[in-house]
Amino acid sequence: MTSNPPSLRPDLAPRASFDGTAPRDGQPTIGMVSLGCPKALVDSERILTRLRAEGYAISPDYAGAGAVIVNTCGFLDSAKAESLEAIGEALHENGKVIVTGCLGAEPEYITGAHPSVMAVTGPHQYEQVMDAVHKAVPPSPDPFIDLVPGTSVQLTPRHYAYLKISEGCNHACKFCIIPDMRGKLVSRPAAAVLREAERLVTAGVRELLVISQDTSAYGLDLRHAASSWKDREVRTHITDLSRELGQLGAWVRLHYVYPYPHVRNLIPLMAEGLDAAGGGILPYLDIPFQHAHPDTLKRMARPAAAAAAKTLDEIAAWRATCPDITLRSTFIVGYPGETEAEFQTLLDWMDEAQLDRVGCFQYENVAGARANALPDHVPAEIKQDRWDRFMEKAQAISEARLAAKVGTRQKVIVDLVEDDAATCRTMADAPEIDGNLFIDEGFETLKPGDIFEVEVDEAGEYDLWGKLV
Repeated sequence: MTSNPPSLRPDLAPRASFDGTAPRDGQPTIGMVSLGCPKALVDSERILTRLRAEGYAISPDYAGAGAVIVNTCGFLDSAKAESLEAIGEALHENGKVIVTGCLGAEPEYITGAHPSVMAVTGPHQYEQVMDAVHKAVPPSPDPFIDLVPGTSVQLTPRHYAYLKISEGCNHACKFCIIPDMRGKLVSRPAAAVLREAERLVTAGVRELLVISQDTSAYGLDLRHAASSWKDREVRTHITDLSRELGQLGAWVRLHYVYPYPHVRNLIPLMAEGLDAAGGGILPYLDIPFQHAHPDTLKRMARPAAAAAAKTLDEIAAWRATCPDITLRSTFIVGYPGETEAEFQTLLDWMDEAQLDRVGCFQYENVAGARANALPDHVPAEIKQDRWDRFMEKAQAISEARLAAKVGTRQKVIVDLVEDDAATCRTMADAPEIDGNLFIDEGFETLKPGDIFEVEVDEAGEYDLWGKLV
């Protein structure tokens, strides 16, 4: 059985899962290391899809690969260090390394540490990555096999997939450099997203995880223009897109949803529940609140700072419309200038909000972020103390809310079947970042992607146990 320790960074994607197909004789092979968030994982999938279409085999490790692509993360200084370490390991094990991703927006930072890398490209610069691959390992396609359109490469298990609906972000939060690395908001037309979603569901995906940097702002750059989808026009707007996605027969889970007023229009879609095909918008919202004290939020330059006092009212309204809704969020403790009183406000807010799933970062300086220049940085030992106290609070809330589910029936999806148990997730749990539900009796015939109902008979701090009904 696998469980999710609460110390995991809540921004990380699941570990990339490769299919391990053996290359044919003489087939050029590329290795891939994918770091960072789910948005980066989608970038890796798109690169690998292009490579496979051009006749390259994909290696899950360094052995036998003609070159290795390292898709980096630059969100935090600790993530940058991890990326440099991965690049160094790839150079040591293989020697031919192409770097892409968010850290690639700072090429001098990379080449200063690793001058022998073959090329450095920024995030979602697919053409430049392909050019570098062609130079390092020339393609050698088999015209009878490789140049036929195939399915896209997935780095997640076959039964769930990330669906990226936009790139970039228009906000200027002082602790974040994502807009500098990934640019301003660029939304995909609704019809393009829906075509990809339908293709994924047709290929067997049972759960679509909608991601972007700012899901609530989807379509704002296009002025919510409509595009043709089957027999109708669909606006490039998160409410309209969600309504259409919910009709494809898969679970649809919304991530990174800022709490703008129009988010309340999503809640009735969640309250409708699953349709006869087992699909619909799950009663789940992943909202990056970051803090609860208005002064802290102002120093962060958060877009919702002015509405901080109304957030609890919004949460109450969402729960009134959809009592089963699960709310997940992430927070930052130890932000520059955070006083003990401001931190206590956050703890008190947590008591009132009773969020189901919570992740937390200790504030870190990030090169290029405006927060670095703020006064009154919090000492490391105080940040650690506040993180400990925050997680203790979050754990107690999680434990109590899960205990209330004992005796209830929950729909679950199977992620993994091992010798001792099946690891599943309820509709309240996203992969990796939330909890699991374990079944340790009568699970032998289950397989990943199965969706069915269980009765919860035990609860822990973050996970549940249940039996088939």
